[in-house]
Order: sequence, then structure tokens, then C-alpha cells
Amino acid sequence: MSDSARQATRLDAIGGHFDPWLLGISCALACLGVVMVGSASIGVADGHDVGPFYFLTRHVVFLVVGLAFALWIMRTELKTIEQHNQWLLLVCFVLLIAVFVPGIGRSVNGARRWLNMGVSNFQAVEAVKLLYIVWLASYLKRYSEEVTATWGAMLKPIGVAVALVIMLLLQPDFGSSSLLLAITAGMLVLGGVNMPRMFGPVLIGLPVLAIVAIAEPYRVVRLTSFLDPWQDPFKTGYQLTNALMAVGRGEWLGVGLGASVQKLSYLPEAHTDFIMAVIAEEFGFLGVCVVVALYAGLAGRAFWLGLKCVEMRRHFAGYCAFGIALWMSLQSFVSIGVNLGLLPTKGLTLPMISYGGSSVIMTCAGLGLLLRVSYELDRAQRQVARVRNDISSPPVAANDPGAPPPTATPMPSRKPAPIAAVAPTRGTSRLQQRVEPTLGRIA
Repeated sequence: MSDSARQATRLDAIGGHFDPWLLGISCALACLGVVMVGSASIGVADGHDVGPFYFLTRHVVFLVVGLAFALWIMRTELKTIEQHNQWLLLVCFVLLIAVFVPGIGRSVNGARRWLNMGVSNFQAVEAVKLLYIVWLASYLKRYSEEVTATWGAMLKPIGVAVALVIMLLLQPDFGSSSLLLAITAGMLVLGGVNMPRMFGPVLIGLPVLAIVAIAEPYRVVRLTSFLDPWQDPFKTGYQLTNALMAVGRGEWLGVGLGASVQKLSYLPEAHTDFIMAVIAEEFGFLGVCVVVALYAGLAGRAFWLGLKCVEMRRHFAGYCAFGIALWMSLQSFVSIGVNLGLLPTKGLTLPMISYGGSSVIMTCAGLGLLLRVSYELDRAQRQVARVRNDISSPPVAANDPGAPPPTATPMPSRKPAPIAAVAPTRGTSRLQQRVEPTLGRIA
């Protein structure tokens, strides 16, 4: 067997390790979610005339299903996922169209966002978030130079995002629409788009979003009640006033696990949209800081992994990490902000903590993809280290007659022969250096 074949075999045999920080934070959020759903859903279960652990049992089942999806993705090569990027984008449109098909789509509280899966409903947009991030990561990898230099390559993903947003607004789902646009803008900036070119779409998009936000009367009511919820605490400001009372009652260390009063049919959606208020009441300011630190650590580690992948020219993996980091950080920021009265009420859950089968399953899948990115990055770093070690100390054949005996003093290593400089060939693009993403810096 030749030296090159032996080296290839050694490189293929090298494995990687999943990032322990990501794994630890993900497990901590999952455990916290189980505890808080069990605590916050008791009053809700009583109001629905079901057992006290009905929602907790379903949440654990959803978590197990999500764990199965995460393990499957963690064992799948990223190049295999990237090969199906066009099909994933097609699935996004199929899912958003399916919610309007009679017999498949279901309407809950006047919004047509769910698919009837028989045993449970599935919110289509939760899958769209992850599938769209994978497609956009593949697009930014394939058209990195064009996105940096041309208008057309930059506007194509924006056009795809606008098409998805229009379908979301028909459901209607303004919160997820805004989140999808924010993820698109963030990934384009991190992918190296020229910043002055981004100002045009942003300046056009913000007034349009403002018009859409005030077009529906219920959205106007949410905005006005957010500014002063105590003006009508029993109608338009009911949700926010009860959330603020829960937060204030928690003070520094909280009233203790299970001792929340607001979750007992006072705080609406205590186990989903307003679970952070229950955390603040039972664990106080300290508990809120711990939750914020967990999400900050998750997003920070994901951004760090993305930067490391881009440095090693693993652009698809890096952009996937960027997209998932934006998804988790923005959604958790909005959910926490709503519970603390910093943002108007939106129907966005707290990732991995709030009850909800669609959110839990797809969040687990997203974290599984992020862990796969960390595995392949660690494997690539180990392979590079092995190659460098082999180059710096080339092996000596055992049957070489000139080889010194084992007890002899080692011979000084010979310097490698200098490599002759190759003159650049005009018109040959293969010899040109790849234009690396600027990560948002103005060119």
C-alpha cells in the first residue's frame, strides 16, 4: 500500500467529538423545559378537565420524538443534507400551502397555521424555519462571490423570503414572518453581502412591515395595550398585566417551584407563550438571569462555531451555524421580551422550554444539526493536525538499509526542497484566490 493510500486511510479513520458546551446547554434547556411545563400546566390542565400531568406527558413524548430526529441528523453527513437543498426549499412551500387545503390544514383561534397529523397538530412554520436556513446556507456557499458583488444574487434569497412571508401573512402569522425576514437579513450580512446594497431592501421592507402591522385591528390593539397595559387591565391589557404581576411577585429569588399563583388560570397560555413569566415568579430575578445566560451561551457558541467553519472554508457548515444561532437568539429574545413587557405580544414560544410539539421537535432537530456542525469541525481540525504532523515528521521505512538502528542517535531532519514559484496564468480562474465572506464589513 502506498504512503498516500495509508494517509487517506488514517484520515478517514479519524472521528470527531460533539461540542460539550452545546450538548450541555441543550440538555439543560430540555430539563428546565420539562420541569417548567410540569409546573405551569397544572392549572391549564384543570381548566381543560384532563389529568394534572396531561401536558407534561405530551411534552415528554414530543421531546423523545425530537431527540430521535436530533440523533438522526447528528449521524448524517452535512454534504448529504446539502445535496437535497432544493428539495428542502420545495418542502417549505408545500407545507405552507398545505395548511389551506381542507382536511389537511386546521384553524385554531382564527389562524390557519396547523396541519392535522392525526394524533396531534403540527405547525408548518416550525419546520419551514429549519429547512429554509439549510437552503439559504447552501445558496450562500454556492454563490458567495456573486452575493458579495451583484444585486441579482443578493435579491434572490430576499425574494424567496418575501414569498414565504406572504404565505405566512395569509395564515396570519406576523411574528414568524418578521423572524424569517430577520434571519434572512442576518445570514446575508454574515455571508458577506455588501452592506450599502442591504440598505435599499431594508428601507423598503421596514415601512411595508409597519403598514402590515397596523392593517389588522387586533395588531393595533396589541401595540396600544403594550404601551400602557394598565389602562385596560381586564381586556386588552389582560395578558401583559398578569405577566408583569407574576414577574414582580418573583422578586429576587422567587416564591419557589410550584408556588406560582398566576399560573392558576390567571395568566393565559402559562405553559406556552408566557412560561417565562412563571419562571420569573417561581425562581425570581436569579432564575431569569440563568435562562438568559443559557440562551446567550447557546447563541454565542453557535456563532463561534460558524466563524471557525468559515475560517476552515467549510462555508455550508458555517452558514448553518449562523442561521440556527440567529433563529434561537431572536426567538428567545422576542419571547422573553414579551413576558417582561419589553415587546408587544407575539405568538412565539421559548425554544426547548415552552410546551408545543412542533416547536419542541423542530428545535431539537435544529440543535442536532448544530451539533453535527461541531462534530465535522472537530473532525476536520483533527485531520488537518494529522496531515501537518505527517508533513513535519515523514515516516522512515522499516526495511530501509540506510535507516539508523533503534538505539542510534536520531539523524537531523532534512529541510524540504524549496518549491518553485508558479507564475500566475492570465485568464485561469482556478488559480485565483476565492473571495472570502466579509461577515458584514463594508467593502
